[in-house]
Amino acid sequence: MKLIHLLSSILLTGLLGLTAVGTRAQSSLPRLVKTGNSTQLLVDGKPFFILGGELGNSTASSTVYMQSVWPKLKAMHLNTVIAPVYWELMEPTEGKFDFTLVDDLLRDARKHQMKLVLLWFGAWKNSMSCYAPAWVKTDLKRFPRVEDDHGVPQEIMTPFEPRNLEIDQKAFVRLMQHLKEVDGQHTVITVQVENEIGMLPTARSYDPLANAAFKQQVPAQLLSYLQREKKNLKPEFAAVWQKQGAKTKGSWEEVFGKSLAADEVFMAWHYATFTNALTVAGKAAYPLPMYVNAALNRPGVPPGKYPSAGPLPHLMDVWLAGAPALDMLAPDFYNPNFEHWSDLYTRGGNPLFIPEHRFEDGVDAKAFFAFGHYNCLAFSPFAIEGSDTLKGAPIGKAYELLQQITPLLGKYQPAGQVRGFLLQKDSAARTTTLGDYRFTARHEYTLGWSLGAKKADWSPGGGLLIAVAPDEFYLVGTGLVVTCEPLAKGKRAGYISVDEGHFESEKWVPGRRLNGDQDHQGRHVRVAGGEYSIQHIKLYTY
Repeated sequence: MKLIHLLSSILLTGLLGLTAVGTRAQSSLPRLVKTGNSTQLLVDGKPFFILGGELGNSTASSTVYMQSVWPKLKAMHLNTVIAPVYWELMEPTEGKFDFTLVDDLLRDARKHQMKLVLLWFGAWKNSMSCYAPAWVKTDLKRFPRVEDDHGVPQEIMTPFEPRNLEIDQKAFVRLMQHLKEVDGQHTVITVQVENEIGMLPTARSYDPLANAAFKQQVPAQLLSYLQREKKNLKPEFAAVWQKQGAKTKGSWEEVFGKSLAADEVFMAWHYATFTNALTVAGKAAYPLPMYVNAALNRPGVPPGKYPSAGPLPHLMDVWLAGAPALDMLAPDFYNPNFEHWSDLYTRGGNPLFIPEHRFEDGVDAKAFFAFGHYNCLAFSPFAIEGSDTLKGAPIGKAYELLQQITPLLGKYQPAGQVRGFLLQKDSAARTTTLGDYRFTARHEYTLGWSLGAKKADWSPGGGLLIAVAPDEFYLVGTGLVVTCEPLAKGKRAGYISVDEGHFESEKWVPGRRLNGDQDHQGRHVRVAGGEYSIQHIKLYTY
């Protein structure tokens, strides 16, 4: 009996130990947490800001090709690579999975001390089903397509067919199961579900299943959301609903009108619920943070003429109601007016997560601004590997500084002690209050004697300011000049010191003292256009 009790005790201790290990592993998974008004991504228990780059669509389809890419990415100071997982290559034969490309990404990311965000190129990629396996594409009876208003089938799997959801879900779940099995190091920190979901060339599908669904009543889940969130609905969506009298029951046309807007809302609901089912199943296998991205529409273009019904600003409420398992709705930036779209996507507490931005002049300034102004979680230019001159690319210089100040961002961002600036040639001065001072930022070229003042084109300037004490700040950025004044009336601000420097292992290492010409004898602090700097500023009042 004693032996049995001893063995039982050993077994129980072992089981408790395994449970504790499992609990610790689960709690250390990458996850989103709300801290004050800020959302942070925790990786290995610490705030993590994705200084990323998204690979071109085809780059990760060849491990051999990728070998020349990784050193470029490392030289640009990326901490995260955003890479596709291709359904057609992962499941070339139904039920038989090949994770070679995924495993190679994991191995090489670890080798280069980077994290991964994986993009599931499943049922939809930029609206189309171009990455579905051949056995899906060629079996139209089993896996039918959407149809336009003339009955012409498109290369887009219809979300109204349960078998389309079932087969996509099986593959996605198997991917998540595989990550759980092989990624104990948490190299993968978030997953994008599908890619730029959208309906073309009409606002909704007219396939037989879609037509039958369109005649049905608006689902109770959506109607309940409308009533519950009535005061918080995004105004552009609320206008569509209220135009018909804010009805709480009825068909899609009765509730939203006989219009392209109603067609798009209907399609968005079914895309959202399809995506939610994938997300729920994927998280049940391995609960990483998950998001969807949107190809932004252009103002004045009607639904159907852009990829419609995705997680666009005017449809955010439909997606929030239909896909509550998702953690974020994310914009892909190929439009102008960065601030306008960022403002739209941060409504209602949605964290700003930018998985894709056109690789263009000014992305460095926008990165500083996004992390400083919007508490951004991720910034990532697209086709990041596409140049032989990337080692000196401005985004790499910005990332080098942002990596150094990550601990400061993690600490002071939730406390509301970080501000960001984005300055264009035609920008007005930007003013903000931080600590005991009011700061005004302008483009550095507005200084008439600046070396770039007479240039016809001004690269955007951008930066962020972190208050670590009422009179102590760090300025980080490029191409901006900042002045300050005390909030206290009758006082003026002066500079005790302005030191250029850098961080090593979270410790500040001062370099040049800039109390002369560089700060215009105490009139301002500045970082010249084309230069990148961290400056430690101590102020006083007199």
